Amino acid sequence: MRVEVGYKRDHGAAGRNLLRIGVWRSIRGTFRAHPMTSSPHILFVEDDPEIRGLVADFLGANGFRVSVARDGREMDRILHVSRIDLLILDIMLPGEDGLSLCRRVRAENNLPVIMLTARGSEIERVVGLEMGADDYLTKPFSTHELLARTRAVLRRTQALTATPSTGRASVMRFNGWVLNLASRRLQSADGTRVPLTGAEFELLVAFCEHPNRVLTRDQLLDLTRGRAPTAFDRSVDIQVSRLRRKIEDNPRDPSLIQTVRAGGYIFTAEVQAG
Repeated sequence: MRVEVGYKRDHGAAGRNLLRIGVWRSIRGTFRAHPMTSSPHILFVEDDPEIRGLVADFLGANGFRVSVARDGREMDRILHVSRIDLLILDIMLPGEDGLSLCRRVRAENNLPVIMLTARGSEIERVVGLEMGADDYLTKPFSTHELLARTRAVLRRTQALTATPSTGRASVMRFNGWVLNLASRRLQSADGTRVPLTGAEFELLVAFCEHPNRVLTRDQLLDLTRGRAPTAFDRSVDIQVSRLRRKIEDNPRDPSLIQTVRAGGYIFTAEVQAG
């Protein structure tokens, strides 16, 4: 059963946004929870109370702890007092919008973020990724699709934060930089910690594990997002651009991550693992 959550424009009511929840109301009691080995804590930021309740109930019925917020101020208050594992953030919010909130959250920590947007153009996706979002979903959306994307982002995050398996280096060094896989920390030669988004971290790990080798965009998608439903070629270019701004002396003339015409990218640094 597909349940869609989102908005549609009602031109006869001065453009008022209406929630499509008729199907949800008719089958609300039919969802089954899928127990998980742990209970990740999700913060859902949405100003529409019906959508907040619908999504919170659905995610709660599927094994998650859920907190909700109406705007950026409530989001900040919850982040200050609670440990959150994933942030689901609507773009259209009163006061500070979701893109600004995502950028601010990214500047402070590595909390994974799923953005909700009412428009599905590539520009919207690009802007969301530029702000540091790990994934995005266009309204109206299926609650089951949101659930699948939530689980996928959490799996990637948990895999990255887990202690590296035997045979895989826990620390990688290149050009004075130190990348700690266990703590997901990147440190410059002068000891400054440089924050990375989840996507940037995955990309840098992929480069460090395959230095001096041309990697196509398809290969980088496979090595990082694991062919997530939202992955598209432009997303690789965006993440490369963001990563260059953090590790290159001159991002406009990069020496570490070089573009190979009609090929992809090559990481030219000598990497020491151990």
